[in-house]
Amino acid sequence: MTFEVAEVRALEILDSRGRPTLRVAVRLADGSSGAAGVPSGASTGSREAVELRDGDPARYAGAGVTRAVAAVDGEIADVLTGRAWPSPAAADLALIDADGTPGKARLGANAVVGTSMALARAVAAARGVPLWRHLNPDGVRPSLPMPHFNVLNGGAHAPNPLDFQEFMVAPLGAPSLPEAVRAGAEVYAALRRILTAEGHATGLGDEGGFAPALVEPEEALRLLVRAIDDAGYARGRSGVSIALDPAASEFRGEDGVYRVAGAMLTSDDLVERYAALVAEFPIHSTEDGVAEDDDHGWTALTERLGDRVQLVGDDVFVTDPALIEDAAARGTANAALIKLNQIGTVTETLTALDVCRRTGFGAMISHRSGETTDAFIADLAVGSGCGQLKAGAPARGERVAKYNRLLELAAAHPDLPFAP
Repeated sequence: MTFEVAEVRALEILDSRGRPTLRVAVRLADGSSGAAGVPSGASTGSREAVELRDGDPARYAGAGVTRAVAAVDGEIADVLTGRAWPSPAAADLALIDADGTPGKARLGANAVVGTSMALARAVAAARGVPLWRHLNPDGVRPSLPMPHFNVLNGGAHAPNPLDFQEFMVAPLGAPSLPEAVRAGAEVYAALRRILTAEGHATGLGDEGGFAPALVEPEEALRLLVRAIDDAGYARGRSGVSIALDPAASEFRGEDGVYRVAGAMLTSDDLVERYAALVAEFPIHSTEDGVAEDDDHGWTALTERLGDRVQLVGDDVFVTDPALIEDAAARGTANAALIKLNQIGTVTETLTALDVCRRTGFGAMISHRSGETTDAFIADLAVGSGCGQLKAGAPARGERVAKYNRLLELAAAHPDLPFAP
């Protein structure tokens, strides 16, 4: 459908970490409108799209986004308004061309992605369809995704000595989305009881998971297994399974050595440690198990565990369709993490998901450590039919907004299949 943009406006708001981000609103000429809150990451890949921050140390310690707001209200609005657009993709491509940099650094990836998300919502409203239906490509069966709950935080997401960044639970054996959400919440509650009984602090990391002062990843995994047992679920694929996001780029030194709980490991050593963890614990997925520039490590990890475990690339792919396609051709990893603000537009995100489908790669839609209550990614996960979503713990408003949106969609559309 052809549409005309009447107005584009942005507002500086706060994300879930108390740092500035944007809310962008788009109004079409027919009166339809949409708005979006822009997520922001703490653990970022070196090649992901670049946020535009003010750099003024006297205001939000330099993290303000008034320049990005000005880009939306000024140049982006000038590009989009006053002409007919044949599709949201055409508008997204015009924004990419207007920015003119590989990482959207001039206008700011935060300004561009917020506009792209808001525009998608406005066009969905103009079409009279829900966002997930608007985002559903031709020939792709939409589905409710398997939620992955980040219940223990470490790394860049928590002020504790735990090097691995995320310890997630995924109720792979759940018969429905509501039962999967219930299982995640019950395991989370059981984990809180265990931590409290053992004298651990139950403060939360950036993504709502607990952040106890653990050191060894094995300690965290043993606690998760106990929580699964105490909540009354089977371990593994028939019940509740575990997924890891070590975010290994964060604990690899300039000398190429990985440092985990004081141990110094080569790539091969780290791969063998993962193999030992997979043998001992019910782990079905590992994300960024080695650093983004560790080509040998990715090859070794894929050869060692690729036939048994989902190996997700985040920093190494940064939601870039070309990087995902190249990795699939080389047999590196077997799944990609998908983050809207990592690539910068809805159109490029949908292209990355299409590459995953064509190449047989798995795909997992993901939030960021700095979030808003915007639940766009829940609709994206459903519309894309990718089957997996991680949005943090079943706690904190900005995290549960995504899970609650899935519950809403499950209730409203009982014909939607669950996590094929």
